[in-house]
Amino acid sequence: MATRPLDRLTSIRAKLGSTVVIAVGLALAISYVLIGFALRNSPRGSEAIDALSLARRAAIDRLDSVPPGAMVVILDADGSTEVRGTDLGELPRLQVDAPRWGVIGANVFATVPTSDGGSVTALTRSPSRGFLGRLSATTGFLQSVWWQFLLVGVVAATISLVVARFFARGMTRPLRDMASAARMMETGDYSVRVQTRSRDEVGKLAAAFNRMSGELENLEKSRRDLVANVSHELKTPITAIRAHLENLLDGVEQPERATLEVMLAQVERLGRLVDQLLDLSRLESGEIPLRIEALPLQPLVDDLISEIDVALPGRGVRVDNHVPNDLPALSVDRERVHQVLFNLVDNAVRFTPDGGHVTVSARRRNGSVEVVVSDTGAGIPPEHLPRLFERFYRADPARAREDGGTGIGLAIARSVVEAHGGQIRAESEPGRGSVFTFDLPSADGSGP
Repeated sequence: MATRPLDRLTSIRAKLGSTVVIAVGLALAISYVLIGFALRNSPRGSEAIDALSLARRAAIDRLDSVPPGAMVVILDADGSTEVRGTDLGELPRLQVDAPRWGVIGANVFATVPTSDGGSVTALTRSPSRGFLGRLSATTGFLQSVWWQFLLVGVVAATISLVVARFFARGMTRPLRDMASAARMMETGDYSVRVQTRSRDEVGKLAAAFNRMSGELENLEKSRRDLVANVSHELKTPITAIRAHLENLLDGVEQPERATLEVMLAQVERLGRLVDQLLDLSRLESGEIPLRIEALPLQPLVDDLISEIDVALPGRGVRVDNHVPNDLPALSVDRERVHQVLFNLVDNAVRFTPDGGHVTVSARRRNGSVEVVVSDTGAGIPPEHLPRLFERFYRADPARAREDGGTGIGLAIARSVVEAHGGQIRAESEPGRGSVFTFDLPSADGSGP
């Protein structure tokens, strides 16, 4: 691929300045030609003076030779005519009593009377007729004023270059800032931002760059949080199991049933964490295929409530199924939707005080089925809602660990819902409970 001349320049300011100078040069050149063509007849006065001088020298016999391209006609008092020089064709009326000049045909002439009653007429060729004549006249005019045009061109190009560099500096500053920010991002610093007030393409590029750096910063923070949280979640049960094993080996504890049950619970916690991490990774990468089937929602919720009652006995929280009987079946993966509902209802029960209640409802909305899980718990502060579905994020970290939560359940729920083409969202008001809503496609062919 051929390289264009401006591509060899390494600076946008140099490219912009060169472009402006070239454009100004072309504009000036075209203007000069047009001006020269319009003013091509301006030298007529000097041509007439030259012809008049030539006629006067011939009248006083001081003309040794006729210049090329000129003709001298001498008319004596007796009517005889002498023609000298180049034959230029048509002659003017020669009977005059005073010097005069003018244009005849394509020539400029000047006539002066002589002392013996005759006259002398000098003609010089005027190159202003016909295409070649106009071209020659234009060229001649430009040659006569070339230095003025050159001076004007140099001044205009210099001013244009200075103005172009001044504006180019402001136009390219966001690009230079982005290049500097990109070098900082290579070292792992994603906090840098590009400041610009421009609204053009460069400004839009700077805004997109800032959004990208912000997303990378959040991604890097999430990665660090993920490593820290996974390390913590793995370390806690491993430490507990190690402590019990050391006590057993030292004889501090006996291999009793209660000790073994504690160790088994920690191992099961490790297993759940690993399984959830694998599920989340596969869901986000799309490696888990969905086994789509027609699934009635109301029986699924009934089964789910029974499981919650067994898993969390004595909680004192009532779970109600308000899914209507006439709701169309869902077109979903049964196990994955069960996982979503279990995570949401389980969280709602854990964070709702005794005497409260959790409600599961659903309705048709915009061709899909909207499922709602609401509770009467303490609610979630507004600052936590935007990050509620991130991995390992907890609005109440201490309480979540006490209840055995890992902070992955809501992230898995979001991935499952999005894998079905829906969206999940949370609304909450402190002291008045929380509402989790997600969309799922229905079996009648419509969906989100």
